[in-house]
Amino acid sequence: MNPMDTITQQFAAHNYKLTSQREAIVKVLLDNEKDHLSVEEVYMLVKGSYPQLGLATVYRTLELLCELHIVEKMNFGDGVSRYDLRSEGHDHMHHHLICQSCGKVAEIKDDWLEELESKLEKEYGFAVTDHRLDFKGTYRICTGSGCKREKNGQAIS
Repeated sequence: MNPMDTITQQFAAHNYKLTSQREAIVKVLLDNEKDHLSVEEVYMLVKGSYPQLGLATVYRTLELLCELHIVEKMNFGDGVSRYDLRSEGHDHMHHHLICQSCGKVAEIKDDWLEELESKLEKEYGFAVTDHRLDFKGTYRICTGSGCKREKNGQAIS
């Protein structure tokens, strides 16, 4: 099943309509999945198709998508909330590598924490329902050029 069909089913299962505006927002997220877009970036990309669409509608839709566990609200240390689609068929959110020098974000789709979750349940009686792990560091080959996080020659944290 394609991701749009799955999302349509999730809306219906919770008695929400997938309006054309909401669908346009979801399609922007799907088309730019690796970019971890901010609200403003989603707004600017959708505005071309829906000039009457307001920023408040984009905010509300993204919050609804979070509530439905379709997207996850993320912050990679740059002070901007970003939205990341949850991977279909995975029990947990995927993980990220965040370069503190250039701001590059890479995704890790593998779930390396299953053994730890099992141990937590066995030893503490704690059943993990979700987790998210972000690794911050610097890539060995990072030059810092073209840094998304630089402003006036200093990195923003």
